[in-house]
Amino acid sequence: MEKLLQVGVISSTHGVRGEVKVFPTTDDVKRFKKLKKVILDTGRDHMPLEIESVKFFKQFAILKFKGIDNINDIEKYKGKSLLVDRENAVKLRKDEYFIADMIGLTVFTDEGEEFGKLKDVLETGANDVYIIDSLEHGEVLLPAIKQCILDVDIETSKMVIHLMEGLV
Repeated sequence: MEKLLQVGVISSTHGVRGEVKVFPTTDDVKRFKKLKKVILDTGRDHMPLEIESVKFFKQFAILKFKGIDNINDIEKYKGKSLLVDRENAVKLRKDEYFIADMIGLTVFTDEGEEFGKLKDVLETGANDVYIIDSLEHGEVLLPAIKQCILDVDIETSKMVIHLMEGLV
């Protein structure tokens, strides 16, 4: 399991006082209001940052970090990820999982046969769609609905699916 989870990506600077526009990679952009600290992945190391203020503009969160008061201090981090440790991650409800934990799960059919590996998750609005690299069928798109996804076990890295007629 991942120790750090991505909550956003710095897309650009905002003004000259060190604020940044952050594209959220979390389901709820308003969660930035509750966050006190994030970790900036600089590409070489992880830099802890304290959030001083949060505003919202369109789909972006505008963040101001404590101690960064100039555009020149933050501009070099455009395109870099903002992370949180697992303790600061949102609490999941039953049958909810972090996508980062699901990628790479070994997928089995309800008949016990290995089907492939979970490659990615598309968030479509109505329901997620799992992209599975199938051993036999190539890339398979499977809706994340109860009729298709029978079991997800992050601890054992396994997913059990039911292939409804017409999906492969």
